[in-house]
Amino acid sequence: MITTQKMRYTLRILSVAVLLLTVAGCSAPAILQAPPLTETSVEHNPASSSLSSNPPLPSIADAVAAVYPSVVTITTEATAYTFFFGPRTQKGAGSGWIYRQDGLIVTNNHVVEGAEKVTVGLADGRIFRADQVYRDPVTDLAVVKVGATGLPPAKVGDLSQLRVGDWVIAVGNPLGQGLRAKEGIVSGLKVSLTVDQGETLYDLIETSAAINPGNSGGPLVNMAGEVIGITSAKIAAIGVEGMGYVIGTRVAMPIIEQLISKGYVTRPWLGVQLFTVDEYTAAMNDLSVDKGVVIAEIVPGGPAEKAGLKVRDVIIRFEGKDVTTAEALMQAIHSCKIGQEVEITFVSGRETRTTHARLTESSPP
Repeated sequence: MITTQKMRYTLRILSVAVLLLTVAGCSAPAILQAPPLTETSVEHNPASSSLSSNPPLPSIADAVAAVYPSVVTITTEATAYTFFFGPRTQKGAGSGWIYRQDGLIVTNNHVVEGAEKVTVGLADGRIFRADQVYRDPVTDLAVVKVGATGLPPAKVGDLSQLRVGDWVIAVGNPLGQGLRAKEGIVSGLKVSLTVDQGETLYDLIETSAAINPGNSGGPLVNMAGEVIGITSAKIAAIGVEGMGYVIGTRVAMPIIEQLISKGYVTRPWLGVQLFTVDEYTAAMNDLSVDKGVVIAEIVPGGPAEKAGLKVRDVIIRFEGKDVTTAEALMQAIHSCKIGQEVEITFVSGRETRTTHARLTESSPP
């Protein structure tokens, strides 16, 4: 017979056993595992979805490969005279691109200006000496003729859809080190720039593509490898970087065609040398107006003299439009036709007058 004391002892043992089992169950590793991740269990990220839907950037390598066979290096030689050493050969380097398969190369005027010897190096390693060089200093363009046929001409692109921010590539011969390609974007359109020779270039394309000495004359191409401009100048000053300038094909093509057909470019000509009037110029020259374009020199027998214009006359309107800079007036003149009669309003002394001049053809350089 089990006594009460034994029952109590047995119950205590059972209680301790249950407690131990409970503690052991809590401390034991869990046997349940989380379900595997599925596509529906991943949190949706709109940003990652947007990025994956954007098309990849076009390959710059493909655009370079398309134009590379048409890009050339240009080496020039000229005689420079020094006081201590006498005559010395001075070498220069530039770039260009094949315009026609019969040996016509486009480059810049300042690349070949004054050169006694011009050598063209093709991408395939062949080298030719230039037979003829045709230049236009006003637009800084030139055409070089070499005795070769079957050359690969570059394809000229369309500028009508070009936008600020579009990717472009400058291909050329920087620092005379051989053909190189540098990418960038279009950073500005319809830019005007006065270059070292005092000439002003208009309707330029500004680009962030790196341009160095030797790049001049090389092509700026779009992502299809089509030429949209000719590298012409670079601002190189302390604190100014990433501003390269290119003559767009819209301006260049008519000039190139004239150089090929005539050997020079003809333009409407007024027969004057002009200077922009400002307050300082007006005060120093005792002019009665401080805005307009003053005639600094006049060609005897030219259209301006025949129209009654004189030195120190200030032109204030041309063909009914106000003019305030010499560059704007020259642009207006060049936009006219040879033989066209134009209306000119000017201030002579303190009197405002109007005359008419018939523009003639400019003389070959």
